[in-house]
Amino acid sequence: MKIYEIFDEENNMSVGTLIYYVKSRTFDIELAEGLDEWTAPLLFAGLVKEGIVSIPRDLSATWVRERIIPAGRQNISSILNNCRLKEYDEMKLLEASQGRCSQDGLVIKRQSELPDYVKERMAKNLCDCFLQDKNTIIVIFNDDTVKMIDLKDLLNISDMDKVIKNDKLKASVKLTPGGFAITFNDSIDVSARVLYEKGIRLPITKQTFIAFARNNILDTTESCELLGCSRQNLSYLVNEQIIDTVKSTGKSNLYFKGEVLKGLW
Repeated sequence: MKIYEIFDEENNMSVGTLIYYVKSRTFDIELAEGLDEWTAPLLFAGLVKEGIVSIPRDLSATWVRERIIPAGRQNISSILNNCRLKEYDEMKLLEASQGRCSQDGLVIKRQSELPDYVKERMAKNLCDCFLQDKNTIIVIFNDDTVKMIDLKDLLNISDMDKVIKNDKLKASVKLTPGGFAITFNDSIDVSARVLYEKGIRLPITKQTFIAFARNNILDTTESCELLGCSRQNLSYLVNEQIIDTVKSTGKSNLYFKGEVLKGLW
């Protein structure tokens, strides 16, 4: 992860933080506190007016791309050579120009750590998520809050109707880098802020899941030890549907401890 301050040289003020995830090559922008639609970057003025300061990653990427040479530029090969780049790299091009653009006075400055206001917001970012049933997602936040969200409550989000109708899309749910959102097929995002606001809080914590996994999920070797049987005998119990598997990894399976104990009954 790389961190950059977004600084307004014309007004001598910091307006936000750009976060770049190196492996995924994705961006997130967190705007500084106290901005209004006049002091915020023009692209984000409408969001700031609505009180949104955590910028969606697609719009964050748009801000970056508006400040660099497009990949389809006719003489892009010569430009990359001049920048000593072997391939088109959005972040390196942004760094080469310090993020300058003729449309405004904004620049980027590399930082060693996140500012406090970003750290505070990230406390309500996501640390995990999973599909519970057909239309319900369980989301776990960094502040140990666990919430349940019905996808039908998110129909105001673009393309969510497609997610609801497509089981494969629903099963693709995962976190975006940094836990700023959940994403379906890495293209349909739902922000942590929206999930925090619309989700129903459950009376459990992240530690509940950790304790359950640590004490109640067994691999094949542990299951055989508990039953005092061979892998072949365990396989027989599974095939006879006496024991259900939680997950099959090919080489080994995972089981609920309670299911394994059925083999002793």
